[in-house]
Amino acid sequence: MPPLFTGFDKADFDVFRIPGLEPRMSAIRERIQPKLAALGEHFVPFLSERLQSPMYAHVAKHARRTVNPPGDTWVAFSANGRGYKQHPHFQIGIWPTHIFAAFGYIYEAKDKVAFGNYLRAQARDIERLVPTDFIYIPDHTQPSSIPAAQVSERDIVAFGERLMQVKKAELLIGKRMDQETVMTQTGSQLVEWVENTFTPLCTLWVEASRAQAIHGR
Repeated sequence: MPPLFTGFDKADFDVFRIPGLEPRMSAIRERIQPKLAALGEHFVPFLSERLQSPMYAHVAKHARRTVNPPGDTWVAFSANGRGYKQHPHFQIGIWPTHIFAAFGYIYEAKDKVAFGNYLRAQARDIERLVPTDFIYIPDHTQPSSIPAAQVSERDIVAFGERLMQVKKAELLIGKRMDQETVMTQTGSQLVEWVENTFTPLCTLWVEASRAQAIHGR
């Protein structure tokens, strides 16, 4: 476990109630980014070993924002050292109400059509792979999600078709933990929770990579 990661506390969640871009960003840089960087130090080797591919951590900088302060922040992991948005990636993030750990493609991803085709073709296997206490996140910019227990094989096919047909479509799959529970967990307990979340999602990364390779031929 990274020695600097001690978990999240109420003050971390309260950062997202600070008005104004610069004041909130200053608090994010001071309080949250060091914790995300510590998680990055742990999960780079964790994911690299399981995926048999070098992985890189990218702590969100929110550099494009000029007016509105961020409503959440995260560290992402991809096989590209320069960025993650155009690639399949994992995320660990914090909203004012919860934390999450997830894998998927956001709308900038170059090869989400291949992932959509994989979802459509292997929907039955994916429904069995994803635990019922996981969630599907169709829009990473919003805190809402769909419980996996409510997602059917037909729904997964529809997710895939949307990724293939809609330019702005995206999909993350993972798990969330509400603020009240997070604050009862130690840093090591939260790391274990993320590890247990990422483990089945590694299968999705491998299969998505295969689909991407086939689609790219």
